[in-house]
Parts: sequence; structure tokens; C-alpha cells
Amino acid sequence: MSNLNARSLRTRAGILDVAWRVIAERGTEVSIGEIADAVGLTRQAIYVHFRSRGGLLVALVRRADERADIHARFRGALATPNPRERLDAVLRVWFDFVPTIHPVASSLMRARGDDPDAARAWADRMAALRLGFAALAKTLRRDGALAPDWTAPSAADFLWAGSSMQTWELLAVDRGWGAAKTSKVLRRSLAAAVLAPAIPT
Repeated sequence: MSNLNARSLRTRAGILDVAWRVIAERGTEVSIGEIADAVGLTRQAIYVHFRSRGGLLVALVRRADERADIHARFRGALATPNPRERLDAVLRVWFDFVPTIHPVASSLMRARGDDPDAARAWADRMAALRLGFAALAKTLRRDGALAPDWTAPSAADFLWAGSSMQTWELLAVDRGWGAAKTSKVLRRSLAAAVLAPAIPT
């Protein structure tokens, strides 16, 4: 990689990290100009890297995944041999990640009805999460671990919805359960709903 490309990538990462902080504090309604001021660059420099506000927001949420190395953590959890433990490991990775992304994700979630850029960023991450649960559900079906009424696609849908940011926020934040209790209860409840009573070992 050339020095120029490496410098550009560092600048891009720096913009995204500052933008994350600004949006976490003020919400997605902040402008490109406000982000540029916080970074110490011009608006044009931001557009050079991301082309649009929507491009910035999509890159922003993907950057959160990179910082947490979330894809490698999901892959590691998916490699767990026992199906019940595998499901719990994947859900644990997700619920450990949620508090980290909640300040920005919740702002995107609330804004997506009126803000096409926020909607695009939200849809991008929710689609990626749904794919992760689809991969998990396929392994559970392969191993004979799903309860009889579940197909792999329907189990993926249910796990995706049941572990959603909306559900987590209602319990952990609105009802004051906190992250640890919410994770424990949802992991237990989701496993009870989709797994066969007797799981092959």
C-alpha cells in the first residue's frame, strides 16, 4: 500500500471516529459541516472521502463493526461445536456489542422514518445482522437442533427480531434492566423458543 493510500485510510478512519462521537452526543441530525468542523477539515474534504451524507453514515456503522472486530467474533461463535452453546455464543457476542453501538444506532433507528440517509445506514446493518442469524439458523437446522415447527429462515427471522435493538432498548433502557440482565433473559428466552428440547451433542 502506498503512503498516500495509507494516509487516506487513516484520515477516513479518523473522520468516522470523530463523526461517531459527534452523532452519539447530538444525534443524526448533525450536518456534514458540523462533522467537518469537529474533525478540522472542510466539508469538501468529507465529501471527497464519502461522496454524500448517506455514504458517511453507512461507512460510520460499518466502521463500528471493524473497531469491535465483530465479524471475527461472530465467526468464532459460529464455530462452537455444541448447538445450544453455539446459539448462546452468537447471542452473547451480539448483546455484548449492542451497548457499544447503542448511542448511534438508537439515533439512526429513531430518525430512519424521516431521514433517508439514516434509513440507508440502518437497513445496511440490519441486513448484515439478518445474514448472520441466517447462517446460525442453518447450522442449527443442520445439526437437528431446531424445534420441529421452525425452518431455518423462520428461526433466523425470529432470532433477528427477538434480539433487535428495539427489544434490547425497551428492556435495558426503558425498563431499567441494564445490559447484563437483558442479555441473560433474552438469550435464555430465545434459546427456549427455537431449540429442540433434546439437542444432539
